[in-house]
Amino acid sequence: MANDKLNASGCYDPTAYKAVKEVSAEERALNIRVHRLIKILKEIVDIAGFELLFRIEVRDKETRKEFR
Repeated sequence: MANDKLNASGCYDPTAYKAVKEVSAEERALNIRVHRLIKILKEIVDIAGFELLFRIEVRDKETRKEFR
């Protein structure tokens, strides 16, 4: 198992570790928001008496990241 606190050279690198950890946390939070949004949209479509025919595609306004 790799130690995330070590860089590619095997030296302890707490700055890089902290940066990667924060980005990972932000990425997880964004993925949770997208999952909740898509679930709600699917429920609205169902409640309205329709069926979803194609995938839902959304783009985060802040990060411009696209989800399908």
